Amino acid sequence: MEPILEIKNLRKEFKDFSLKDINLTLEKGFIMGFIGPNGAGKSTTIKLILNLMNKDGGEIKIFGKDNIVYEREVKNRIGFVLDESHYYEEITVQEMKSIIAPFYERWDEGAFKKYVKDFGLSMDKKIKELSKGMKMKFSLAIALSHNAELLIMDEPTSGLDPVVRSELLDILSDLMQDENKGVFFSTHITSDLDKIADYITFINNGEIILSTTKDDIMENFGLVKGPKELIRSNNSNGFIGIRENQYGFEALVQNKEEFRKLYGDKIVVEKPTLEDIMVYYTRRGINA
Repeated sequence: MEPILEIKNLRKEFKDFSLKDINLTLEKGFIMGFIGPNGAGKSTTIKLILNLMNKDGGEIKIFGKDNIVYEREVKNRIGFVLDESHYYEEITVQEMKSIIAPFYERWDEGAFKKYVKDFGLSMDKKIKELSKGMKMKFSLAIALSHNAELLIMDEPTSGLDPVVRSELLDILSDLMQDENKGVFFSTHITSDLDKIADYITFINNGEIILSTTKDDIMENFGLVKGPKELIRSNNSNGFIGIRENQYGFEALVQNKEEFRKLYGDKIVVEKPTLEDIMVYYTRRGINA
């Protein structure tokens, strides 16, 4: 079975930034969280997937097909929700839907009406009158109403209040009951992915730092805490990043069991969040 999204050795050069041989694979039936600090390359990668800018090298396949050669076909089968509204602000939700719907061969008007009702959208309101949360729900209704098999989301929860964010995550969880669909979810709000992601791909400075299952990360990574003497008297090359304070140190490690065996009861090992992992990798080599 072909992956729903496959990227091989993707490169893009800018004057002061570059994507460096990006590789990732998303299978059907899963949600991949695409994380990294601002400016890491998340939005650039998504624009390249959607063929909104030209790549300098590499290959992107969606449903096993080249995203440029088969652009019209694959875009009929994907939905996208971006962090900013790109709709005409002066027209109504109904009018905007009427403009968008004809572009999709598999548009389902019944499904759209259901999502409008479920999301509490008013068809008569102008786009500019919608809150950011409602604009996001409208984008999601559009994306889901043409039977999209791949949903690409770029910072969809940024700026939303916790209630709307929770609603959005519930919608995605329900969507994934269909094992033929997949979600590529780019965000810097990693707590959202703690709840719903199956895979995590972490990008920093245009490079993929890790790409694996969330369970693998949670099982193997650890936050090690102990006295400063341990990092002064022992080789600390196994630490991804270290933060010192007046009481001791805290460090992220990739194999927590090795450190448990090495230091025993001299250390405390805790489970890191995805935010911890992103912060320590981003600040690698910097003591706080």
